[in-house]
Amino acid sequence: MIAGLVEILIFQGMGELVSRFAVPLIPGPVVGLVLLLTWLRLRKRVPSAVASVAGTLTQHLGLLFVPAAVGVVLFWPHLKANAVAVVAALVGSVVLTIATTALVLRALTRRPPNEP
Repeated sequence: MIAGLVEILIFQGMGELVSRFAVPLIPGPVVGLVLLLTWLRLRKRVPSAVASVAGTLTQHLGLLFVPAAVGVVLFWPHLKANAVAVVAALVGSVVLTIATTALVLRALTRRPPNEP
């Protein structure tokens, strides 16, 4: 399990480096995830250690939202003062995310399936 966590963290670190020096507009963890997915695609399998860590992180995903909830409570007066802008940003980002997901799904379903 430690090996899987180390592998994931290495890709996150590489993503941070690429983000810092080459593509500053994209967050490092996102770049690291793309690098990890590319690496797994090239290997054509997911190592059991990485799958184990990913499963554990997914089971405890709710814990990652605790800091965000604390931030909402802490900055509640600021959020109330800027409620219209916050709601517009949230709705806009949700619409863009759904549209992007739909376009990616459409592009991926057009490709012929890989032969084993």
